[in-house]
Amino acid sequence: MTYDATIEEPRGDYVKLEEGFDGRAQEEASSSSGCGGGGDGGWCWSLWWWLKLILVVTFLGVLAAVIFKWVGPFFMDKEIIPIIHWEMETFSTQVLALIVFGSVALFPILLLPSTPSMWVAGMTFGYGYGFLLTIGAVAIGVSLPYFIGFLFHHKIQMWLERYPKKASIIRLAGEGNWFNQFRAVALIRISPFPYVIYNYTAVATNITYGPYFLGSLAGMVPEVFVALYTGILIKTLADASHDQHSLSASQIIFNTVGFCITLATTVIITLYAKKRLKELQREDHLLLQ
Repeated sequence: MTYDATIEEPRGDYVKLEEGFDGRAQEEASSSSGCGGGGDGGWCWSLWWWLKLILVVTFLGVLAAVIFKWVGPFFMDKEIIPIIHWEMETFSTQVLALIVFGSVALFPILLLPSTPSMWVAGMTFGYGYGFLLTIGAVAIGVSLPYFIGFLFHHKIQMWLERYPKKASIIRLAGEGNWFNQFRAVALIRISPFPYVIYNYTAVATNITYGPYFLGSLAGMVPEVFVALYTGILIKTLADASHDQHSLSASQIIFNTVGFCITLATTVIITLYAKKRLKELQREDHLLLQ
């Protein structure tokens, strides 16, 4: 009897092990045969991602149509149209150009946003002259704080030491050759990192002026075009409201599609810039190790 027990004991263990192996095999088979199968997430995950994207775009399109049809004209009558009339009656086109240029160039020194001035440039001058006027002012707006920052170099360094996570992104622009610095600055400008803050903190990374200046101009181009488009769109809605007629179906479709394309492009470019900055941070961390 003892001999039989010793023979059956390991068999019992073997049976349990075999059952456990079969159970794991069945779980793996069931998981691999489901939506999660595949090396990159499976077709169900991809389908769900596209479905969410379509729903978000549809929602934004409907929201934009409602804004253009009802909310926009009402807001224009109460707020925007009186301001536009006041500007046109008070200032000439040349004076408006000086105001827009001066505000875009000087507001960053005072840590003030200059985007509303870009809206005015879009409303008054359109894409062509509006872009030339704005990008010229941006060139001054990113240069003056850079040189002023040399006066507070030590204090800026101390501030960066208090926020090491944010400082790692800023210091990334000061590393590598000329092209690496240019690319890092352009990505920082496109990313949600505060525009007026980086103007001063860039000098603490010991980046040279050339890649900083050209990278800033290249990275600011998308924001300038979005601001000009917003100004042109505001003027279109204001004109329709002032003339006491609603936008036609073709105008609503055109403006809605343009709004969605502009918004989607801005989001995609911003996400790409954030992704590339994280990749550059990881590469820099690996090199330091």
